[in-house]
Amino acid sequence: MDRATDGRQTRNAERTRRAVLDAAVQVILDKGAAVTLAQVAAAAGVSKSGLIHHFGSRDQLVVALVEDTNERFRETVRSHLDLSENYPGKMLRAYVRALCAGSAEAATARDFTSAPMWGGLYTIPAVVPVMEENTAWWDEQLALDGISPERIMIVRRAAEGIAMAAIYGEQDGGSIPTARDLLLELATEGTFRTPL
Repeated sequence: MDRATDGRQTRNAERTRRAVLDAAVQVILDKGAAVTLAQVAAAAGVSKSGLIHHFGSRDQLVVALVEDTNERFRETVRSHLDLSENYPGKMLRAYVRALCAGSAEAATARDFTSAPMWGGLYTIPAVVPVMEENTAWWDEQLALDGISPERIMIVRRAAEGIAMAAIYGEQDGGSIPTARDLLLELATEGTFRTPL
């Protein structure tokens, strides 16, 4: 096999893998974690045997999906880092911005944060260590930020709560920027002030 053919096959495999993972996100968000490989394959536009070629089993697909959503969310947060901020709390503020941006990008980020909430994922034994590793990674990254663990916990969990409320339609889009600004202030060693 020549290099050009090998390169095309690699790109095709990567595209198929990406299509399956993207379809799996949507199917799980629509139907819950009890989805079948056939449902994901249909949504991705591939055969079930083609899907199994890339992932092996439903459990392997779900683990790959959780790993992928974790990494994509990390990238989304990194894209919100403001490198000009030369004071503690930079990563925490990026986390808040990613979850509370009020844009289409934020909706995608909120989908990623709902990954551990997808019912039934924790019944797959291999998912638990993936989520534990992700939690440990965030704990470490945010601890390097230079602000107190208590402040990190409050701001982080509040941003996640706002994102989840938005997913479930319990938080209107107009109030998200106000909440974001309050959390950003708290993530800079500030205190909550009453908005005008």
